[in-house]
Amino acid sequence: MAAHSGAGSSTAQTHQSNQIQTNVIKTMILVSALYAACHLPHIVLYVVATAGANLRILDGGYYATRFLAFVYITANPFIYATKFDPVKKILKDMIPGRKPTNLVTPDAAGTSGNRTNKASSDQKPADMKGEQEIL
Repeated sequence: MAAHSGAGSSTAQTHQSNQIQTNVIKTMILVSALYAACHLPHIVLYVVATAGANLRILDGGYYATRFLAFVYITANPFIYATKFDPVKKILKDMIPGRKPTNLVTPDAAGTSGNRTNKASSDQKPADMKGEQEIL
């Protein structure tokens, strides 16, 4: 039975791989749907205009459909950014009135990343001795 001990990690890797593939597919469907919704009106307007229709609405419609295309260009990076976890944290921290999340991870000693010396003030941490002599 010891030979089957690695199967659990393989199952976990397969599950993670399937989850990644699902997220990629969902993102691509969203991006494709947004592309179609934003660019299709301009394509339809172009086909109608080249077919010889002489409608007054075509003049104003051109600018409206171009605006939709620019909406897609603007929204596309945000779609990808919100699917990436570190970028999500940064975007959430940019919202006014929210307390920023701590991006500093604890080091191996369990401290919060800040170098404080709890001993006397004349002692220097081992890695700081050389820096203070240079200054």
